[in-house]
Amino acid sequence: MVVSKLGNDKVGMSMIEQLFPEVTSYALRYLDYSSLCQLSMTSSSMRKAANNDDLWRSLYYQRKQMVEPRLMAYYAVTKQVMDVNYEFFSILDSRSLPRMTSFWLNSDYVKCFNGIGELFSGFDAVMQRWEFCFDNWEIGFPLEALEVRTRILDSVAWGTMIALHHIIGGPFNVTNVFELHNGRWLMVHHHSSIIPTNGVENP
Repeated sequence: MVVSKLGNDKVGMSMIEQLFPEVTSYALRYLDYSSLCQLSMTSSSMRKAANNDDLWRSLYYQRKQMVEPRLMAYYAVTKQVMDVNYEFFSILDSRSLPRMTSFWLNSDYVKCFNGIGELFSGFDAVMQRWEFCFDNWEIGFPLEALEVRTRILDSVAWGTMIALHHIIGGPFNVTNVFELHNGRWLMVHHHSSIIPTNGVENP
């Protein structure tokens, strides 16, 4: 009989209370936090066993591993958006209208604001504007994106950043908005404006 081997002080205790502390601690690792809380209210010895710091630390790391795949998925999508955003600057530098055309969503609600505040609305108008810029801006588009911040909500993502032109300087405030269509992030909105310096826009 187990009780006789463990001594009279074990009489009246539950089976789990009669186990060695190491065995009890090992068994409790299979419980979730809700079950541990309920167990801690059954007796003083179970409260002590269930409140063990090592036990809760192990539970924390188990839950962290359960959430990790979701975090990894979020980081993967964030990287996709960051890569697409930098691709935009690569397209500007190459002055490739075909690349720019495939980069935008072909829709009448896409919009583009250039540095002087002009609004171009609709896919055709936006592409005509980029074609004009590529053909007429002799300085080119060697832009560097700094302080890039991204935000992703389901199938919509946007990035805010400061852009510097390698020749004319800047800086410019830039906002790029993307939508996810058939597994691809496509641009639907671009806004670029010169950041005023001491209340006066840069020349």
